[in-house]
Amino acid sequence: MENLNVFVLGSLASLIAGLATSLGAIPVLFLKKQPSEKQLDMYLAFASGVMLAATMFSLIVPSIDIGGPLIMVIGVVLGAVTIELFDVFSPHEHFLKGHEGPNTALVKKVWLFVIAITLHNFPEGMAVGVSFGGEMIKNGLVVATAIGIQNIPEGTATAFSFIQAGYSKKRSFFMSTLTGLVEPLGGILGASLVVFMKPALPFFLAFAAGAMLYVISDEIIPETHSHGNERIATFSLIVGFLLMTVLDNTLG
Repeated sequence: MENLNVFVLGSLASLIAGLATSLGAIPVLFLKKQPSEKQLDMYLAFASGVMLAATMFSLIVPSIDIGGPLIMVIGVVLGAVTIELFDVFSPHEHFLKGHEGPNTALVKKVWLFVIAITLHNFPEGMAVGVSFGGEMIKNGLVVATAIGIQNIPEGTATAFSFIQAGYSKKRSFFMSTLTGLVEPLGGILGASLVVFMKPALPFFLAFAAGAMLYVISDEIIPETHSHGNERIATFSLIVGFLLMTVLDNTLG
């Protein structure tokens, strides 16, 4: 029963967090003018601060408490390296950063966008699923909340990026919503790992943390610093980090 609860909670929470993307995409259906780059940078930076706090206090700290610092270090490094390898060897296209990975004419550009979004969202879903392991319901809720908050401005940015790419409003909303559905797949994997390999929970927590840290540092922060809004983005990140830190301690 305990294993079933972990699996169900992890999978369901990752689904809800992923669907938060559709909340952020709603404005694309009604607004004629998209949010300014400065506003999007502020929102995304705030969300990355929220994710940083959740990664630290709900993934890294429990990993140390359960398995010790060595397991934590190994897990974080392997998590980051794994996402780096996917990033290097998978051809994908970012809306702002452009093409990364090997060049290939065999993959349509829209699928390159899909691959990029999968590389970004899958580790987030996995972090949610793993964080519910070991009866750590509070940690799981914190991580799911943090990623859900992050997905709202990301959904806005993604939806308007599809508009700029020539998609209709309805299709942009639909495509943006679909990007969030990658996360439940990661959530199911993460929850399955802690159910069937419970002794390795501290490693999986750290692995998910390393993957999250890579995504934050490699994708989100550079994106918020690419339009000349570095200062406001930095302070927005700090505000998000502090808010999530207070929330995490309050829930505890």
